[in-house]
Amino acid sequence: MTTDTATATVDSLADRLAAVWEELEEHLSRVPILQRLDAGTVTLCDYERLLFNLRQQVVDGSPWISRAASNFDIAHFDLRAAAIKHAEEEHRDYLMLERDYVAIGGSLAELRAGRKNLGSEALSGYMFTYADRPNPTGLLGAMFIIEGLGAQRAAGWAARFQEALGLADNQVNFMRYHEVADGNHTGDLEAILTSGIITDEDADEIVRCAQVVARLYALQLEELDR
Repeated sequence: MTTDTATATVDSLADRLAAVWEELEEHLSRVPILQRLDAGTVTLCDYERLLFNLRQQVVDGSPWISRAASNFDIAHFDLRAAAIKHAEEEHRDYLMLERDYVAIGGSLAELRAGRKNLGSEALSGYMFTYADRPNPTGLLGAMFIIEGLGAQRAAGWAARFQEALGLADNQVNFMRYHEVADGNHTGDLEAILTSGIITDEDADEIVRCAQVVARLYALQLEELDR
């Protein structure tokens, strides 16, 4: 790939992913719990339900990243190494969420016995299926959405929950942590996307995966407890 071609691919990919993000924002603006959060009418029960539902999907995060890492061949060594590092960094994230849940009075036994809602089932199923593909480069699009939400939205959500409900810092650790951790991950992702190793075919897969994951992530927030 020539330098000019690589630059064109990067520029086009950035524009296309920005459009996917705008669409995600539109979906999130219609999610009932987020509407109540923005209005300041959210309840402690809402927050407890959100943590309960997120936990069932978050626990799958590191496993699907690890599976993706195992399916990158030696020609994609940099992507395999990045996935292994990412999986190691995230494999305890669900424990932080569990501590927040218990800190607001939730039952750990009930949380761990919970099941995924309709959106979480669809999201996890898609991620594991895609991770099983040879060289699943398209999952960079999933990371763009998931890590982007952590970096750009999690801290704001945490602040609004604290303001509306009077929560202590030890009750919103999961969201607070992800502002920083996912900010670092988005920096790593940007470095990969602008490195020149992404082909036009890769870019198409990345955008498509981002579109699917954006819709399914919003769906799991829409389908709390269902």
